[in-house]
Amino acid sequence: MLDAQNDRHIVVGMSGGVDSAVAALLLREQGYTVTGVFMRNWEEPDGACPAEQDYEDVRRVSEVLDIPYYTVNFTEEYRERVFSYFLSEYAAGRTPNPDVLCNSEIKFKAFLDFALRSGAQALATGHYAQLRFDEAGVHLLKGADRGKDQSYFLAGLSPEQLSKAMFPIGGLQKKDVRELARQHGLPVAKKKDSTGICFIGERNFKRFLMNYLPACPGDMVDEHGKRIGRHDGLMYYTLGQRRGLGIGGRSDSSGESWFVIGKDLKRNLLIVQQGEHEELYSRSLTVDKLNWITRRELPASFTCAAKFRYRQPDQQVVIERQGEGATVRFLEPQRAVTPGQWCVLYQGEECLGGGPIATVEPLKRIEI
Repeated sequence: MLDAQNDRHIVVGMSGGVDSAVAALLLREQGYTVTGVFMRNWEEPDGACPAEQDYEDVRRVSEVLDIPYYTVNFTEEYRERVFSYFLSEYAAGRTPNPDVLCNSEIKFKAFLDFALRSGAQALATGHYAQLRFDEAGVHLLKGADRGKDQSYFLAGLSPEQLSKAMFPIGGLQKKDVRELARQHGLPVAKKKDSTGICFIGERNFKRFLMNYLPACPGDMVDEHGKRIGRHDGLMYYTLGQRRGLGIGGRSDSSGESWFVIGKDLKRNLLIVQQGEHEELYSRSLTVDKLNWITRRELPASFTCAAKFRYRQPDQQVVIERQGEGATVRFLEPQRAVTPGQWCVLYQGEECLGGGPIATVEPLKRIEI
């Protein structure tokens, strides 16, 4: 059992990677009582668990750090709160970001509740983000390593959730995290970073999705309605996609790359275009419901920065608040802004909050 009596007790969500390992190391060195907990969020239909190696790495790291370690199973919660949403969004023709929902519904809800019930003071993770506390409450800031900043994925959290969170490596560069791991003999110092959606891993995305959603092939057309080829199902494609269209080398081609510029769900048409033209760009988007982290009073209309996908440079926008949502107008046209992805808002280093993109206003509408 976890120690429910120690008010310096921190549960660290350990993934088996170097970031969470160093987070545990730093907290231990700061005098906290640290417990490492590994979350199981996904199991294959046949009962297999693809994360055995990760758990083995958690065990090895915990033994080096001389901290207790446990595993908790949130596979049922993950399927109900994250995976079902993921499938419904793809079925509706959108491109969801399950990592944002995993943080708000699993790591900092189900897992945080578990940690607090166990007597921990807070839940720490290996996210590259920072927190600042003042009389106005908690502020979510970008990580010091701009190439690894993960505040985008934390934009769905509430101030209450963030008040019980700790991000020990948020002020470090990735290279320094690996060096700390090396200096302290952590066996994951050189472990490769995990990428992509956790429940898909290294597998082919289209093949994975076919196991859960029925394929509905249809025509692939250009912006004038001319038939170019066939698609395997609208859910397998996203705006701005260039690879995997299977229409290169046509005799009537200009030689430019083909890009997905739209979807017609009613007629089951995938719309493509050669080259990057106006149809691929947009002037604004809407968010039906924004999650505000900041508790500062914001005017009905204000200027700030935004990201529409992870690792995108900050883009200047004008926010026009409307009820629980907003219209986000771009100061410069934006490429391949995709419904279902998150629009995350910033003022300087601070993440104000964000929400899933509902609609996009293109520079030039497609009429076929």
